Amino acid sequence: MPKDDTAKQPEHVAIIMDGNGRWARRRGLPRIAGHKRGVETVRKIVDACPELGIKYLTLFAFSTENWKRSSEEIDGLMQLFRLYMTREAEKLKREDVRVRFLGRREGLAPDIVDMMENLEAETADRTRFGLNVALNHGGRDEISRAMQRIARKVSDGALQPDAITEEVINAHLDSAGLPDPCLIVRTSGEFRISNFLLWQAACAES
Repeated sequence: MPKDDTAKQPEHVAIIMDGNGRWARRRGLPRIAGHKRGVETVRKIVDACPELGIKYLTLFAFSTENWKRSSEEIDGLMQLFRLYMTREAEKLKREDVRVRFLGRREGLAPDIVDMMENLEAETADRTRFGLNVALNHGGRDEISRAMQRIARKVSDGALQPDAITEEVINAHLDSAGLPDPCLIVRTSGEFRISNFLLWQAACAES
């Protein structure tokens, strides 16, 4: 019988976008040039995933630790996020892509948050493919915020401590409703997960 490879097809792939700055530096270019090249690669990946049978893609675009970078690089990255959401919104809607953002929204510019929320609302009914962007994301921060939400419910009497299960925790994460990633890829070739989807990555391959 022919070998069935479909069983090995990952449903959810997560990518730690890393190495763009080093790529640019090796070519004598500013770091932001590497990030711009990374955005071009993202477009190709988003287009390819549905064709490969991948149903969900999560991109680690900006971590809670990235605020330590230079203000020039941070400003450049934020402008790239604005441009991506502006330029790609209609295409994503047209191609039946649902967009979700994972991460802490406090600390982001108000106009970026507005763009994120608008794109989420405008694609909420799309079903062909799920694109998740981890922006101002940190795995420990996400778990901490989930615990705070649960603690408030316990304090209000809406939830008993003994009722806190893995499913309850999952439901209070930014990724609630999404399957855990099957495969995590770091584009620079390194293997550190760098505080990315710590809860969700428990059984993922890398």
